[in-house]
Order: sequence, then C-alpha cells, then structure tokens
Amino acid sequence: MALFLSLCFVLIFSIHSFCVSGTMPPYLDGLLANGDFEEEPKPTNLKKTVIVGKHSLPKWEINGLVEYVSGGPQPGGFFLAVPRGAHAVRLGNEASISQNLTVSPGAEYSLSFGATRTCAQDEVLRVSASGYSADLPIQTLYSSNGGDTYGWAFKATSEVVRVTFHNTGVQEDPTCGPLLDAIAIKQVIPPKYTRGNLVKNGDFETGPHFYKNFSTGVLLLPHKQDLISPLPGWIIESLKPVKYIDSKHFLVPSGLAAVELIGGRESAIAQIIRTVPNKFYNLTFTIGDAKNACHGSMTVEAFAAKETLKVPYASQGKGGFKSASLKFQAVSARTRLTFYSASYHTKLHDYGQFCGPVLDNVRVVLVS
Repeated sequence: MALFLSLCFVLIFSIHSFCVSGTMPPYLDGLLANGDFEEEPKPTNLKKTVIVGKHSLPKWEINGLVEYVSGGPQPGGFFLAVPRGAHAVRLGNEASISQNLTVSPGAEYSLSFGATRTCAQDEVLRVSASGYSADLPIQTLYSSNGGDTYGWAFKATSEVVRVTFHNTGVQEDPTCGPLLDAIAIKQVIPPKYTRGNLVKNGDFETGPHFYKNFSTGVLLLPHKQDLISPLPGWIIESLKPVKYIDSKHFLVPSGLAAVELIGGRESAIAQIIRTVPNKFYNLTFTIGDAKNACHGSMTVEAFAAKETLKVPYASQGKGGFKSASLKFQAVSARTRLTFYSASYHTKLHDYGQFCGPVLDNVRVVLVS
C-alpha cells in the first residue's frame, strides 16, 4: 500500500511538473504576438512607411518590402481602412512576414486574419504553416469598410511551426499588395456527436477565433483552398466562401455562432453523415437573417439523398428566423447534406457588401 501511494505521488508530481515547466503547449485562442501590429517598429527602423531590417517588426520576421501603415489617407491619394486598430502591414512585391509558434503536434489550428487588396485587382495572399499552404484570391471585397477576415486551417506536424504570409504577386508599383491585420489563432477541437443528432457541429459552435471588439464575420474558404476545414465537420464545397458569424456582432438563431451563405449559388456548405440504407431520417434546420441590413426574398435549398427542399424567407434585415424539416430515405451508408442560397443579396444601404441567409441548428434523426 505504501509503495502504491508513493507511485501515485510520483505520478501526480510528474504531471504537475510537466505542466508547470511549460513544455505542454497551451490551448491557443487569441491574437498572435503583435498580431494586431500595434507594437510599432522603432523610428530608426522606418524609412517613411517601409520597415528596414529583417527583425524590425516586433515579434515578426520580414522579407522584402513590407510597409507599416496607419489607417486613413495615404500619400498618392490612397485611403487605407484599418477597422481593427490604428496600424497594419502591407506586403509589397514578393514580400512576406513570418512568426514561429509553439503548438501540439497532431492538433489542428485555424488562423483568422484581416486581408484586403489595396491596389491591383489580381492580388493574391499565400498563407502557409506546417507544410500546408493556400493562395487566397482576395480580388472580391466582401466588406466595403476593409473588414474582410479570412479563416484558414492546418494540422501541426511538429512542436514549433512557422506561420508565413506571402504576397506572391509582382505589380508595377512595388508597394502595392495585400493589407494584413488582426492575425489570430485557435486550436480546433474535433467535434463529437451530440445525443440524438447524426450531424457533427450542427450548431456551428466550434469554429475559428471570435474577435472581441470588431467583426464582420470570418470568411471560410472553399475546400480546394483549405484542405482542413476551420469549421470542423463541414465542407465548403463551392466557388465562393461562406461567412462564420458570432452572436456578439450578429443575430444568430441560437448559441454563439452560425453560418451566413453570402455567395448565392456559389456559396455552399455540406457534411457527409453515416446512415443505414433504406432507413428514413428527418433533417431539421433553422434559417434567418443576421440583423445586418441584409434584405430581400431569400431561399435556402437543402439536399439530402434524393430529396430537395426550398425554404423561402422574406428578410427585412432586422433579424428573425424560421425552422424547416425534410424527411429523406438513405440510399447508402453515407449521405451528403448540402445547403446553399438560391440568390445573391447585398445590404440595404450598402450595395458593395455581400450578405445572405443565416443557417443554424442542423439536425438529423432516425425516424423510428
């Protein structure tokens, strides 16, 4: 008995020491070190707006022409919107910024970051980490105030990963390039099935980092650009992204989060669930508007097995929602659920800002 107690004490002490020592990476959910770029370079390391020196941007390593810019009017008649603070960085021709992060090998992480083109229509931002990379087509501006925020995910293959943002383009003006701000990270916890629901993360509560002070939602990229979904359980299988929205800055039907289908038929979300062939199931979900001045006659189309359902919703842009259900018979051991918006929408007084119906509370139950 004494030996057993001694072994227990040693084990508990070892676990405590391991945790205290800092060798176990913490659960990450927040801005990267100087992820909002409010910690400025020294004045001696700035040539007007250009940062001079590889390590002159605090907490970051830079390569190429990187500008440290403040929001507002710029030389040459430009106006750069920095909605999340006073400062951001702009990546010139072939320029990049990088930072090393301590993570848990095998765990999945999502990065959220503000990215907006500033000059050319064909600007592309490449994001990479842990052997994964994607080129973000940022030609389309989804928020007229420069508040576009993207989400992208990767799987950690080592204890330290290098996160890099790279402007791959070359423009006539070498300072032209994407504006980058508010870079945050969140560890993605794999969702589990909830009792009585065959859909994982059907309430969309597990997703990218929520910004506290400012948010226009997080754009989730199509699957071809994001092999690991920042929205666990779901596939963005379309040409355009969908938007992940939170209850602090938008009206969602329930809980903390939902998905806004902002790209019409080019913006679809899907999940493949396990089913028993020939058995009957009932699919239920909620649609509405986010109380963000998105108006018009909306329609969400749902697909399950061989069944289709069109759900209309007349939005005044002031918030509201309705529920719908679809009974279907499984034809195989896997059934794909798909949702998309049948038409395109913009805000009532801002036709440059895309929006659409909100989707939440997706459930599938076996019909006994």
